[in-house]
Amino acid sequence: MQKLFITATGTNVGKTHTTLRLIEKLSQKGIKVGVCKPIETGVVNMPVDAVALLSTAKLYNSDFLPLSPKDITAYTFPLPAAPFCADTNRNIDIYKIIDKIDELSKLCDLLIIEGAGGLMVPITDKFMMIDLIKIINAKAILVAPSRLGAINDTLLSMEALDSREIDFDWCVNIYEDIDSFDLVTKPFYDSKFPDWMSLEGLIESDTIR
Repeated sequence: MQKLFITATGTNVGKTHTTLRLIEKLSQKGIKVGVCKPIETGVVNMPVDAVALLSTAKLYNSDFLPLSPKDITAYTFPLPAAPFCADTNRNIDIYKIIDKIDELSKLCDLLIIEGAGGLMVPITDKFMMIDLIKIINAKAILVAPSRLGAINDTLLSMEALDSREIDFDWCVNIYEDIDSFDLVTKPFYDSKFPDWMSLEGLIESDTIR
Protein backbone atom coordinates (compact mmCIF):
# COMPACT_ATOMS: atom_id res chain seq x y z
CA MET A 1 0.00 0.00 0.00
CA GLN A 2 1.38 3.38 -0.99
CA LYS A 3 1.06 6.63 0.93
CA LEU A 4 0.92 10.09 -0.62
CA PHE A 5 1.16 13.08 1.71
CA ILE A 6 -0.23 16.41 0.52
CA THR A 7 1.60 19.33 2.07
CA ALA A 8 2.18 22.98 1.15
CA THR A 9 4.40 25.97 1.72
CA GLY A 10 1.86 27.27 4.26
CA THR A 11 -1.81 27.49 5.05
CA ASN A 12 -4.54 28.39 2.55
CA VAL A 13 -2.44 27.29 -0.40
CA GLY A 14 -4.76 24.59 -1.74
CA LYS A 15 -4.05 21.26 -0.01
CA THR A 16 -7.70 20.21 0.18
CA HIS A 17 -8.40 21.25 -3.42
CA THR A 18 -5.34 19.29 -4.54
CA THR A 19 -6.34 16.22 -2.53
CA LEU A 20 -9.87 16.24 -3.95
CA ARG A 21 -8.58 16.49 -7.51
CA LEU A 22 -6.12 13.65 -6.93
CA ILE A 23 -8.78 11.39 -5.43
CA GLU A 24 -10.90 11.93 -8.53
CA LYS A 25 -8.12 11.58 -11.10
CA LEU A 26 -6.35 8.58 -9.56
CA SER A 27 -9.63 6.78 -8.92
CA GLN A 28 -10.58 7.26 -12.57
CA LYS A 29 -7.31 5.53 -13.47
CA GLY A 30 -8.48 2.46 -11.60
CA ILE A 31 -6.54 3.00 -8.37
CA LYS A 32 -8.40 2.20 -5.16
CA VAL A 33 -7.84 5.47 -3.28
CA GLY A 34 -8.41 6.20 0.39
CA VAL A 35 -8.03 9.43 2.34
CA CYS A 36 -6.92 10.59 5.77
CA LYS A 37 -6.90 13.99 7.48
CA PRO A 38 -4.84 13.16 10.60
CA ILE A 39 -5.42 16.49 12.35
CA GLU A 40 -7.94 19.23 11.63
CA THR A 41 -8.15 22.42 13.61
CA GLY A 42 -10.80 25.14 13.56
CA VAL A 43 -13.51 22.47 13.94
CA VAL A 44 -16.76 23.75 15.46
CA ASN A 45 -19.19 20.93 14.73
CA MET A 46 -17.85 18.78 11.93
CA PRO A 47 -14.37 18.73 10.37
CA VAL A 48 -15.07 20.56 7.11
CA ASP A 49 -12.02 19.32 5.23
CA ALA A 50 -12.56 15.73 6.35
CA VAL A 51 -16.21 15.91 5.25
CA ALA A 52 -15.20 17.02 1.74
CA LEU A 53 -12.41 14.47 1.44
CA LEU A 54 -14.49 11.54 2.64
CA SER A 55 -17.48 12.46 0.49
CA THR A 56 -15.30 12.34 -2.60
CA ALA A 57 -13.51 9.14 -1.58
CA LYS A 58 -16.88 7.41 -1.07
CA LEU A 59 -17.78 8.07 -4.71
CA TYR A 60 -14.99 5.72 -5.80
CA ASN A 61 -14.08 3.43 -2.89
CA SER A 62 -16.92 1.41 -1.37
CA ASP A 63 -14.77 0.39 1.58
CA PHE A 64 -14.99 3.98 2.81
CA LEU A 65 -18.81 4.06 2.67
CA PRO A 66 -19.34 2.97 6.31
CA LEU A 67 -16.98 5.67 7.63
CA SER A 68 -17.85 9.05 9.11
CA PRO A 69 -15.65 12.16 8.77
CA LYS A 70 -14.36 11.61 12.30
CA ASP A 71 -13.21 8.14 11.28
CA ILE A 72 -10.60 9.57 8.91
CA THR A 73 -9.16 11.93 11.51
CA ALA A 74 -7.14 11.18 14.63
CA TYR A 75 -7.65 14.58 16.28
CA THR A 76 -9.85 17.63 15.81
CA PHE A 77 -9.64 20.89 17.75
CA PRO A 78 -11.86 24.00 17.80
CA LEU A 79 -9.02 26.53 17.82
CA PRO A 80 -7.87 27.41 14.26
CA ALA A 81 -4.16 27.16 14.95
CA ALA A 82 -1.17 24.86 14.62
CA PRO A 83 -1.98 21.47 16.19
CA PHE A 84 0.39 22.03 19.12
CA CYS A 85 -1.27 25.33 19.95
CA ALA A 86 -4.80 24.03 19.33
CA ASP A 87 -4.13 21.03 21.58
CA THR A 88 -4.43 23.02 24.80
CA ASN A 89 -4.67 19.87 26.96
CA ARG A 90 -1.66 18.24 25.29
CA ASN A 91 -3.58 15.15 24.25
CA ILE A 92 -1.87 14.44 20.94
CA ASP A 93 -0.21 11.04 20.75
CA ILE A 94 1.83 10.54 17.57
CA TYR A 95 1.26 6.80 17.71
CA LYS A 96 -2.51 7.32 17.59
CA ILE A 97 -2.03 9.23 14.34
CA ILE A 98 0.17 6.47 12.93
CA ASP A 99 -2.37 3.83 13.97
CA LYS A 100 -5.14 5.78 12.23
CA ILE A 101 -3.09 5.94 9.03
CA ASP A 102 -2.33 2.21 9.23
CA GLU A 103 -6.01 1.44 9.83
CA LEU A 104 -7.18 3.41 6.80
CA SER A 105 -4.37 1.99 4.67
CA LYS A 106 -6.03 -1.42 4.83
CA LEU A 107 -9.03 -0.06 2.91
CA CYS A 108 -7.18 1.11 -0.20
CA ASP A 109 -4.23 0.69 -2.54
CA LEU A 110 -3.17 4.33 -2.19
CA LEU A 111 -3.85 6.42 0.90
CA ILE A 112 -3.77 10.19 0.35
CA ILE A 113 -3.00 12.01 3.58
CA GLU A 114 -3.65 15.73 3.86
CA GLY A 115 -1.49 17.61 6.31
CA ALA A 116 -2.28 20.75 8.30
CA GLY A 117 -0.51 23.96 7.33
CA GLY A 118 3.05 23.64 6.06
CA LEU A 119 5.97 21.34 6.69
CA MET A 120 7.27 22.92 9.89
CA VAL A 121 3.90 23.22 11.60
CA PRO A 122 4.29 21.75 15.10
CA ILE A 123 2.19 18.73 16.03
CA THR A 124 3.88 18.57 19.42
CA ASP A 125 6.71 20.70 20.76
CA LYS A 126 9.24 18.23 19.33
CA PHE A 127 7.42 16.74 16.32
CA MET A 128 6.60 18.64 13.14
CA MET A 129 4.38 17.82 10.17
CA ILE A 130 7.47 16.98 8.13
CA ASP A 131 8.45 14.42 10.78
CA LEU A 132 5.13 12.68 10.26
CA ILE A 133 5.79 12.41 6.52
CA LYS A 134 9.17 10.86 7.26
CA ILE A 135 8.03 8.40 9.92
CA ILE A 136 5.21 6.95 7.81
CA ASN A 137 7.51 6.73 4.78
CA ALA A 138 5.17 8.62 2.46
CA LYS A 139 5.90 10.39 -0.79
CA ALA A 140 5.08 14.09 -0.54
CA ILE A 141 3.35 16.44 -2.92
CA LEU A 142 4.37 20.02 -2.17
CA VAL A 143 1.78 22.59 -3.25
CA ALA A 144 3.12 26.11 -3.76
CA PRO A 145 1.10 29.30 -4.29
CA SER A 146 1.42 31.71 -7.20
CA ARG A 147 1.51 34.87 -5.08
CA LEU A 148 4.47 37.17 -4.54
CA GLY A 149 6.88 35.55 -2.07
CA ALA A 150 6.22 32.04 -3.31
CA ILE A 151 9.76 31.49 -4.54
CA ASN A 152 11.31 31.89 -1.11
CA ASP A 153 8.69 29.72 0.60
CA THR A 154 8.93 27.04 -2.07
CA LEU A 155 12.71 26.79 -1.99
CA LEU A 156 12.75 26.61 1.81
CA SER A 157 10.18 23.82 1.75
CA MET A 158 12.16 21.92 -0.88
CA GLU A 159 15.30 22.26 1.19
CA ALA A 160 13.51 20.89 4.25
CA LEU A 161 12.24 17.87 2.32
CA ASP A 162 15.65 17.23 0.78
CA SER A 163 17.36 17.47 4.18
CA ARG A 164 15.20 14.60 5.45
CA GLU A 165 15.57 12.61 2.23
CA ILE A 166 11.83 12.64 1.57
CA ASP A 167 10.78 11.78 -1.96
CA PHE A 168 8.53 14.53 -3.35
CA ASP A 169 7.03 16.19 -6.37
CA TRP A 170 5.83 19.78 -6.39
CA CYS A 171 3.40 21.97 -8.25
CA VAL A 172 2.13 25.54 -8.32
CA ASN A 173 -1.52 26.18 -7.55
CA ILE A 174 -2.08 29.17 -9.82
CA TYR A 175 -4.96 31.03 -8.22
CA GLU A 176 -3.43 34.13 -6.60
CA ASP A 177 -1.70 37.09 -8.30
CA ILE A 178 -2.61 35.51 -11.62
CA ASP A 179 -2.07 38.73 -13.55
CA SER A 180 1.46 39.19 -12.21
CA PHE A 181 2.60 35.55 -11.88
CA ASP A 182 4.16 35.46 -15.34
CA LEU A 183 6.34 38.46 -14.47
CA VAL A 184 7.24 38.10 -10.77
CA THR A 185 7.51 34.33 -10.23
CA LYS A 186 7.34 32.23 -13.39
CA PRO A 187 10.68 33.47 -14.89
CA PHE A 188 12.63 31.96 -11.98
CA TYR A 189 10.80 28.65 -12.14
CA ASP A 190 11.36 28.51 -15.90
CA SER A 191 15.08 29.10 -15.38
CA LYS A 192 15.67 26.91 -12.32
CA PHE A 193 13.06 24.20 -12.90
CA PRO A 194 12.31 23.98 -16.65
CA ASP A 195 9.95 21.05 -16.06
CA TRP A 196 7.95 22.61 -13.23
CA MET A 197 4.25 21.87 -13.23
CA SER A 198 1.12 23.76 -12.37
CA LEU A 199 -1.39 21.91 -10.22
CA GLU A 200 -3.45 21.16 -13.32
CA GLY A 201 -0.33 19.85 -15.04
CA LEU A 202 0.40 17.54 -12.12
CA ILE A 203 -3.16 16.24 -12.06
CA GLU A 204 -3.08 15.44 -15.77
CA SER A 205 0.44 13.95 -15.73
CA ASP A 206 1.49 10.36 -15.14
CA THR A 207 3.86 11.44 -12.37
CA ILE A 208 1.61 9.94 -9.71
CA ARG A 209 0.43 6.38 -10.29
